[in-house]
Amino acid sequence: MALVGWIVSFIALFGALALRQDMPIGGSATLSNMLILLALLGCPMIWRERPLGISRGQRMIVGLILFLCVPMVLLPTA
Repeated sequence: MALVGWIVSFIALFGALALRQDMPIGGSATLSNMLILLALLGCPMIWRERPLGISRGQRMIVGLILFLCVPMVLLPTA
């Protein structure tokens, strides 16, 4: 499970950095911030001992919510 967390974390972080660098228009800043938050939620090193009392299930639900909110962010820019 930690390997999946690391993979998701790196994918989200690199996606956020690419959005900030290559697409500075529209809703890319919001998408980039959402991806950075997803990278923090997916990083196993930060959440090893539950520092904020947030369980794995709660982090997975927040990640799913961030993933499903992408169409709402992109809607005004189309």
